[in-house]
Amino acid sequence: MNTPTLKIASFDIRSIRQTNGLALKDFASKFGINESYLKKLERGFDLPSNRLLKSIAKHFSLDYTQILLAHEDLLKNQNTGEGYVTSLSTTNQIIPRRKEPTENKIPILDIFCGVGGFSHGFELSSKFQIVAGVDLLQDRVETFSLNHDYANTYCYDIYELKPELLLKNIPKPKIIVGGAPCQGFSSIRPFRSLNVNDKRNTLFEQFAYYVSKLTPDWFVLENVVGLLSHNKGKTIKLIVESFESIGYKVSYKVLNGALYGLPQSRERLFIVGNNKKIKFSFPEPTHYYNFKSNASRNNYELFDKDKPQALTIMDAIHDLPELKSGELSSVYPKNILLTDYEIKMRGIEKVLTMHESTQHSKEMLEIIKHSGSNISSVAHLVTSGFSTSYSRLEADRPSATITVNFVHPSSNKCIHPFQHRALTPREGARLQSFEDAYKFFGNKSQIVKQIGNAVPPLLGKIVADSILEQGY
Repeated sequence: MNTPTLKIASFDIRSIRQTNGLALKDFASKFGINESYLKKLERGFDLPSNRLLKSIAKHFSLDYTQILLAHEDLLKNQNTGEGYVTSLSTTNQIIPRRKEPTENKIPILDIFCGVGGFSHGFELSSKFQIVAGVDLLQDRVETFSLNHDYANTYCYDIYELKPELLLKNIPKPKIIVGGAPCQGFSSIRPFRSLNVNDKRNTLFEQFAYYVSKLTPDWFVLENVVGLLSHNKGKTIKLIVESFESIGYKVSYKVLNGALYGLPQSRERLFIVGNNKKIKFSFPEPTHYYNFKSNASRNNYELFDKDKPQALTIMDAIHDLPELKSGELSSVYPKNILLTDYEIKMRGIEKVLTMHESTQHSKEMLEIIKHSGSNISSVAHLVTSGFSTSYSRLEADRPSATITVNFVHPSSNKCIHPFQHRALTPREGARLQSFEDAYKFFGNKSQIVKQIGNAVPPLLGKIVADSILEQGY
């Protein structure tokens, strides 16, 4: 019997590069192109030349036509760029709120709102109310609107939406929050002017422009940990200095969700500023967990007998029905002792949604059956991949970071601890702390990206509670 090997699942350049285990710089060097140009090609901002496609096809023994068609599809795909920038023009649209904002709540504006995970976390803190959300993609704003009754939702390119237009339709926001896409700091430099709505602004500069024009009491900016080391630390310094120049006292810290009750090891950088001259103190961890931080090379173990151990993946999803590859279920199992986290996630829902497994190929199922904690367990079945590709999640630990590809084992660590399949959208949403009642708009592919890109509501609530304690 021949040993099965994994075949390439998609013929776009990113999939080809990742399947062959090549870093961006190595792939770019191999084909004589600039790394920044390669990034544009992979995000669907441009169509590769025929010469380049033929060179790639020849090198990897692939069909040139399949690669060309894959990139034509990428240019048409509204989810290109992980949901923030597309090669398609955007039609400006406002989805009106269903209820009028209440005067006894603190109004919040969410820029780069995505599906509203950050916003939802603030609203869970009871005294805050989201009055507006802005994002580029239609499926994101539809989901955001479904879950925020008091918010006007703007499907706009942030460069085309003037703050003055927002203020005509919403209460003046006391807080602005946002998770600027990571490409937003790739070319950041000293801000030219925070009073100019300039297309040349990076997304961070555009966020700062909104803060300077709307003068909220507080702002919270969320981003990847890599921002700390970007440009040898100069980028984060520029961001802090720029906000300080318009009167904000700024603090920042990397938070790992596993230390705050999230059943997922997810590190994110939070930058918090206020114009009240308050030195913001980030919340102390509520759980302990031994992990290696992406922000440094150190291992961290927070141990305190008064703190419970970090939640595991099974603390969040063990109550969901077992599924085989390609199966789905809409029925909650009965007579199961739920964890506190599962009780919170289920709420009063009667019908289970989004619990649908990916239909894996025979080759992939063979790999999944042999999978372990890293790719070495299936080295005899695959020819390339990241160290976490084709890997099984560990039942007694928090989940690995949920990404935009958490239903595809070839991309990241996302195989169920006990079942021979990748995680379902419902399981991914649970691990991101979205309650089962949270509504998602779009097809399965869009919803998976929405979940993977989101700020976990639980982390939003942790930050919101701290602001409430220190600033209101």
